[in-house]
Amino acid sequence: MKEKQLIFITGILGLVASITVGLGEFLLHYSNQLIGNSENYNFFTFVPRNNLIYGHFLAVIGTPLYFVGYYHIYKMLKGKENKWAFIVFTLGIIAFTVGGFWITSRAFLGTIVHLKEQMNSNTYMQILDNYTLLSESLVQVLRVVILLLSIFFIISILKSKTYYNKWMVITNPILLLILVFSVYFIAPSIGKYIAPIAMNVVHFILFSLSLYQFNKNYK
Repeated sequence: MKEKQLIFITGILGLVASITVGLGEFLLHYSNQLIGNSENYNFFTFVPRNNLIYGHFLAVIGTPLYFVGYYHIYKMLKGKENKWAFIVFTLGIIAFTVGGFWITSRAFLGTIVHLKEQMNSNTYMQILDNYTLLSESLVQVLRVVILLLSIFFIISILKSKTYYNKWMVITNPILLLILVFSVYFIAPSIGKYIAPIAMNVVHFILFSLSLYQFNKNYK
């Protein structure tokens, strides 16, 4: 396979990842009662059991494609010609390994919340506390990794010759993530649809613009 075809296909697969995992995470997390029910993960009460199942498997199927998508970004940063590109690629792999561990826990958590009334309240809260420590803490790790990834993405574009125009620095994941959550706070009626799948919205934008830059600049 020619390199041009490889870069294009891996970019498309990255885009597919953002759509597939985004749809899965939407099924896992969204309900009309999402706002105002975040305490103790109570929003899961309103997510149908079938949504938990379908959402889980969609997210699991789609997550490995993010690794392929970050190979596309690595190549768009000109890989071995750019000493920063491998750092971005490595951090992308770490980010979605951590994110993958987290997403696979959500359907099980939702099931636990559904069974709340059948459990001793003390036991129930202990389970939630353990979940918060063991799994929800991964979200904080993910955000730190995405921040570092974004810094090196910006450095890579500004300091090296890539297939990206310089304005692509503003599409770094951490800035896009902040913008997505800003929509949630400014316009909750819209933001409630994208905040539960924020990281996937971010990467849908990133891979879409990357493919645009590929078609425009790759020679």
